[in-house]
Amino acid sequence: MPSSPPLRVVQWATGAVGGYALHDVINRPDFELAGVLVYDPDKVGVDAGELVGLGATGVRCTDDVDEILALDADCVLHMPLPAAYFGGDPASDVEAVCALLSSGKNVITTAGFVYPRAHGPRLVERLEAACARGGTSLHGTGINPGFMSDLLPLALSGLSGRIDHIYVRESSDYRGHPSRQIVTDLIGFAREPKDYAATVRPFRAFQRALFSESVQLVAHALGVDLDDVEESDEYDLATDEFEIAAGVVRPGTVCASRWVFSGLVRGRPLMTVECVYKADATRVSRWAPPGFAVHIQGRPSMAVAIDEVEHGLAGAAAHAVNSIASVCAAPPGIRTVLDLPLAVGRGAVRLA
Repeated sequence: MPSSPPLRVVQWATGAVGGYALHDVINRPDFELAGVLVYDPDKVGVDAGELVGLGATGVRCTDDVDEILALDADCVLHMPLPAAYFGGDPASDVEAVCALLSSGKNVITTAGFVYPRAHGPRLVERLEAACARGGTSLHGTGINPGFMSDLLPLALSGLSGRIDHIYVRESSDYRGHPSRQIVTDLIGFAREPKDYAATVRPFRAFQRALFSESVQLVAHALGVDLDDVEESDEYDLATDEFEIAAGVVRPGTVCASRWVFSGLVRGRPLMTVECVYKADATRVSRWAPPGFAVHIQGRPSMAVAIDEVEHGLAGAAAHAVNSIASVCAAPPGIRTVLDLPLAVGRGAVRLA
């Protein structure tokens, strides 16, 4: 029986997550790289393979959106930093996604869209209309949200006779993250306390929107309507100077932060997501060490801990790449983790 032709994939953005995804797509025989969109002028014209330390592919990077829209491709891995990260208009991300969907390309994105219904019917109608025009599907994913705070708790809920509360914790170490744009300008590490609040205002808005989607998704799957999603955050200050990949953290500047998102029903939390971010986990003892944890209180009560995820950004990219075949095969429309089979790394196996 003849094998299926490889799926043609476009990589949209080649930053911290997109670079990993591009590397995986090039290495997978079940995919064919169709195009690459970049934002950095220095990357324009560079062969996509050389950009990620591989051999030449014959596909050169472009910053021309119209060129990407005109390509014949099955799927776009949409992985830019969301506009809302830096106080931009979130509608620009929606416009880009809708344009891609309308052009006949399925879209898998790590820029939100995990559960668009959390933002109301107008957004859903717009996205669904774009899917209908292009005969395409949209899927938002990642590692958290996308797996740890939604897919994993839902998988565990299948063992539950009664659920009282779901708790998910992420603790991430940014010691090796190379992007000052992310680590300092977005998350606020190495900022003076007087500057921190203003710096993280766009990040706060995006975090609330993103984790609201995740919490609402889990509640919907469990048949519960949330009354509200509350957010709180706090930070810790460095007591000595230390260096990380993105720069220098000095005494008295922010070196860690803790964010909590709670989905409430009648004033009580059904689900709580705690996110701890550390500039260097070896230098910050406050709050949980790196890793992920999921606790379900009920009958039975359960706890699952993942002590460490090395290269978590690579995990986020891989989860998207491993979803390509399922998204391309799905009926047109918005597809959440509830609508797709479990993404497994079937094409990722490398045997010595």
